Amino acid sequence: MGHVSVLSLFLGSLALSSIFGIQAESPYVYLTWRITYATIYPGNFPPQRGILINGQFPGPTIGVNTNDNLIITIINDLDDPFLMTWNGIWQRKNSWQDGVLGTNCPIPPRSNYTYTMQVKDQIGTYMYFPFTLMHRVSGGFGSINVYRRSVIALPYPEPAGEHTLLIGDWYKTDHKVLQKRLDNGYGMPMPDGLLINGLQNFSTDRVYTGQAGKTYLFRVANVGIMTSINVRIQDHTMKLVEVEGSHVLQETYESLDVHPGQSLTFLVTLNGVIKDYYIVASTRFTRPILSTTATLHYDGSIITATGPLPSAPAFEVHGSMKQARTFRRNLTANAARPNPQGSFRYGEINITRTLVLGNSAEKINGKLQYGVNNVSYVNPTTPLKLADYYNIPGVFDLNTSRDKPTPGPMTQGTIVYGLALHDFVEIIFQNNEATTQSWHLDGYNVFVVGFGSSEWTPKRRSEYNLVDAVSRSTVQVFRNSWTAVLGSLDNKGMWNLRSAIWHRQYLGQQVYLRVWNDETSLTTEYDIPPNALKCGNAAI
Repeated sequence: MGHVSVLSLFLGSLALSSIFGIQAESPYVYLTWRITYATIYPGNFPPQRGILINGQFPGPTIGVNTNDNLIITIINDLDDPFLMTWNGIWQRKNSWQDGVLGTNCPIPPRSNYTYTMQVKDQIGTYMYFPFTLMHRVSGGFGSINVYRRSVIALPYPEPAGEHTLLIGDWYKTDHKVLQKRLDNGYGMPMPDGLLINGLQNFSTDRVYTGQAGKTYLFRVANVGIMTSINVRIQDHTMKLVEVEGSHVLQETYESLDVHPGQSLTFLVTLNGVIKDYYIVASTRFTRPILSTTATLHYDGSIITATGPLPSAPAFEVHGSMKQARTFRRNLTANAARPNPQGSFRYGEINITRTLVLGNSAEKINGKLQYGVNNVSYVNPTTPLKLADYYNIPGVFDLNTSRDKPTPGPMTQGTIVYGLALHDFVEIIFQNNEATTQSWHLDGYNVFVVGFGSSEWTPKRRSEYNLVDAVSRSTVQVFRNSWTAVLGSLDNKGMWNLRSAIWHRQYLGQQVYLRVWNDETSLTTEYDIPPNALKCGNAAI
């Protein structure tokens, strides 16, 4: 068909759309989730109380296409207030649906709330989990897999199939017992083991089947609360293709580190002898090392997996940092929209503000707390977003934020950074502790431009990757090291920046970014939803 004929068809379609009032709209996906307690049997651990969604542990996988609208009704049958957050889903112009205590009132027991959101301009592997208290320790988490639209080409051949692995550390202790321990001022114990898709021992739910000679997509998310995890497959390599929504250069790895709150996607070609092979997950930077296995099963195999298991990487940080630097964006691949990811030349934009955020741990009134720049965050009874919207005084003060680490004893407060819409920020995560950290920013992906040891100084900017840094929402900061990110603040709202190591977040290692301008317009931010819950001074 010639260009003229195609153009005629297109114009004709537009005319018909005008005559009949036809409007194209992205599909709607409706889900209803009931959150309950029930006894679960996580492998070799004793039976314990878990948090289930519609009777499932882990929760159901959300599979949608980019730009789909998600309508999710949460029915809270727990005995605590509850919130669900959507890790890595950007919530464009819509922090009202973020599911964190700074933007939402928690759903009371025996009540419900409906989230209305759109997975706008995203593809990739993400996750959801409870934000309230220490609920996440006992479950309530699951995967969000966002697929491409048909007009978006994959930068690799269509795989023969795909598998989703939710890997995380696990405690045999009830979440309320652990929460009480933290409330009483004690630190978090080490996890008791690891789970893959909610199980520790052999099960058909931990066997991933494929045909010899074909290539399969593996989506992996670290849904744990404390430990970095290394993943490897016996006698097979993994070709990394996507990191939290960014297609990356397709490097091949024998093992991959996935830090708390992170997710990634890799391809595995079944090019071995027809038998079964071990999939191994083990903790990084812990002594002793915790590990668990699943099975890669070749269709037709009658030979079970046998050792030896592929060796864990060395304990030291250098190898993990070196691997992190190899994660680079594929500038020739399409993003969620059919335009090149490399069209955004972030390295040529002037930085408008630099935040150096140092994590710290200290006792306040005899109880262990964590903080950012020596301030331990305290959740107000009125969510920040509601206080901002209704001009409720006394909830937060933009003048109390600290742009760099400050000496002196740790204090407590409600820290909110005031930033302008379209600012271009540099955030340095400075970690002077002996444990690896992980940070997550709601509402955004940021360019991870640098990792380095010891103390960051402005001279370290010469080491930044200003061309093809991976864009993601969760980033690790190695022990006694720093990580630098750059981000364009083009998403108006109140956004949580927190430790992805959950007990540290619970005890104060978090802040909020208020990205704001004085324009009231749906082009920059959606209105407060009509079903918004009101609490604190906003309920008066």
